[in-house]
Amino acid sequence: MTAPPRDGSARLRIRGLLRKEWLEILRDPSSIAIAFVLPALLLFLFGYGVSLDPREVRIAFVKPSSSQPAESLAEAFRGSPYFRVAFAADIVTARRLLDRREVQGIVSLRDDFADRLENGEAVVQLVLDGVDANTARIVQGYVRGTFAGWLARIDRGSRAPPGLTIEHRMWFNSEIDSRHFLIPGLVAIIMTLIGAMLTSLVVAREWERGTMEALFATPVRIREIMIGKLLPYFVLGMGSMAVATAMAVLLFGVPFRGSFLALLLLAGIYMMASLAYGLAVSALARSQFVAGQVAIITAFLPAFILSGFIFDIRSMPWAIQLLTYIIPARYFVSSLQTMFLAGDVWRVYLVDGAALLLIAAIFLAVARRRTRKSLE
Repeated sequence: MTAPPRDGSARLRIRGLLRKEWLEILRDPSSIAIAFVLPALLLFLFGYGVSLDPREVRIAFVKPSSSQPAESLAEAFRGSPYFRVAFAADIVTARRLLDRREVQGIVSLRDDFADRLENGEAVVQLVLDGVDANTARIVQGYVRGTFAGWLARIDRGSRAPPGLTIEHRMWFNSEIDSRHFLIPGLVAIIMTLIGAMLTSLVVAREWERGTMEALFATPVRIREIMIGKLLPYFVLGMGSMAVATAMAVLLFGVPFRGSFLALLLLAGIYMMASLAYGLAVSALARSQFVAGQVAIITAFLPAFILSGFIFDIRSMPWAIQLLTYIIPARYFVSSLQTMFLAGDVWRVYLVDGAALLLIAAIFLAVARRRTRKSLE
C-alpha cells in the first residue's frame, strides 16, 4: 500500500486543524461574543452616546436693559439648536451659575448695547468654562457663528463689497456630524480587538491547557498550525467587519462612497496584520492573562489613541507623530474615513495598503519564528 501524496496529507492535516478550531469557537461563547456582540455594543455606545458636536449648550444671557437689538440677539440664541438659554439679570448672577456649572458660558451685553451698535462699536462679552478646552473652543465658534448670522440678518457688520456673496460649503462631511467621522474609524478598532486580542487569548489558552503540546506530538508542521489558527479568526473578523459596516450605513446613516472591493481588500490585509500580531503575542506570552494585557496595551490602546480615530495626528508632538507610523490602525483608519466620506482615492489606498502589507509580513515572520515545535 502506497503512502498518500505529501500535498494531500498536508491538506488533510490543515482540514483537521480547521475543523478543530471551528469546534472550539462554537463551544466557546466568549469567542462569538467578542466577534459579534462586543462590536455591536461598541457601535451602539459610540453611535448614540459619543459625539464631538456639543448640542444644547447651556449659556446664561445677560441683557441689563431691554432694547430691540438686544431682544433680537437673544432670540437668535434662543432659536439656535446649539444653545439652551437661561436669562440672568446681571453678570454677578451669571457668574454664580457658571461657578455652580449650571451653565457652560455667559453672553453678556452692555447697558448701551443698542447705542454702540448704531455707531458700529458694539461689544459682546463671552465668558466660557475652560475646564474642557476642546468644548470651549467649539462653543466659542458656535457663539461667533450665531452672532455673525444675526448681524447678517440685520444688514450690519458686512464687509463684503456690493454684489459679492460668500457661499460656504463643507467638503465631504457636509452634515458636520462627528459620528460620520468616528464610526468608520471604529470599524478598525473593532477589527483590532478581534484580530489581536481574540487570537492571542485563544492560542495562549491552548498553551495553558496543554493542547499545544499534543499538537506538537503530531506530524503537523508549524505553517499548518498557523493556517489552522489564522483562517477561522480571519473569517470571524471579516464577518464582524461586514456587520459593523452594515450597522454604520443602515442604522447610523453614515455615507459609504467607496467600493466594496476596496473595503474587502484593505480589511483583509489589516485583519491579517492584526491576527499575525495576536499570534506573535501568544507565542511570546503563553498565559491568557499576560497575552490579554499585552494585546490591550500594545495593540488596542495605540489603535484607539494614535490612529487618528479620535485625536488628530497632525496636532500631536512630532515624536508621537513618528510613533504613529508603526501603528497598523493608522493606515486602516485613514483608508476607512476616505472610503466612507470621500470615495475611492486609490492613491491613499495604495500607500495605506502597502504599509499594512509590510507590517503584516513582519508580524507573520515574528510569529513563525517564535512558534516552534518545542516545549522550552
